[in-house]
Amino acid sequence: MKKSTNIIIWVLSFVIMIASAAYQRMTGPTYPMRGKVEINGKEIKFKLPRSHDGSGSELVKIEVPEGTISGQITLKRYKSYDKWTTQSMKRDGKFLLGDIPEQPPAGKVIYYVDLITANGEKVRLNEKPAIIRFKGVVPSWLLIPHVIFMFFAMVLSVKTGLHAAFGGGNLYKYALWTTILFFIGGMILGPLVQKFAFDAYWTGWPFGHDLTDNKTLVALIFWIIALFKLRKNPDNKKWPIIAAIVMLAIYLIPHSVLGSEIDYTKTPNP
Repeated sequence: MKKSTNIIIWVLSFVIMIASAAYQRMTGPTYPMRGKVEINGKEIKFKLPRSHDGSGSELVKIEVPEGTISGQITLKRYKSYDKWTTQSMKRDGKFLLGDIPEQPPAGKVIYYVDLITANGEKVRLNEKPAIIRFKGVVPSWLLIPHVIFMFFAMVLSVKTGLHAAFGGGNLYKYALWTTILFFIGGMILGPLVQKFAFDAYWTGWPFGHDLTDNKTLVALIFWIIALFKLRKNPDNKKWPIIAAIVMLAIYLIPHSVLGSEIDYTKTPNP
């Protein structure tokens, strides 16, 4: 393979990795819910949190300069038999503030936010309810290596697939490093991250339905198969391409979909 072609493949691999990471983050269920409404001819933008790290309640903060407008939050624990409760938001200058009560790791709260004008008109910010998940703090010394290993594994996965598609060599070497990086990031560091965040090392198959765990396992299985196929036949191009496509498709699944959560219908009421 020409040096120029190899450079293009490296650049393309990084671009695809960055694009998939951005897509995964922005489409995930923990990304803040954003929007805007118009009240009294003025536009009000909002950002509703859907993830909380650490202890304490979560602050919902809406910029509403007009002092005659008040706000309220209607909420309950997600997946519970709780009744909906409504609490008024407090004004602090040009902001309306409300609290989402603290939950244990993997506990969720479903909520709506309404703004109320001076004449009693109620404007709902989010017609679709926001669901916020609480989790423990993952230390940076663990989270940063986890992210680095996962996304460099993605870069090598794409590169291996492109090498196979365009006739490059060293497929076994690239497949081996892809598998090693992905195993360390997904099967060693990943469970440790999960333990800090949700007090469980593994909640995927066969113990649960956590999609993050399950998709990691599926991608690893495909790369292990590709590795064995390449060991038998270094010129095998089909399996590296299949494994790279599977891994890219899995990375495009938003992070934390079907993630760890407490089913409050199976726990005693507080």
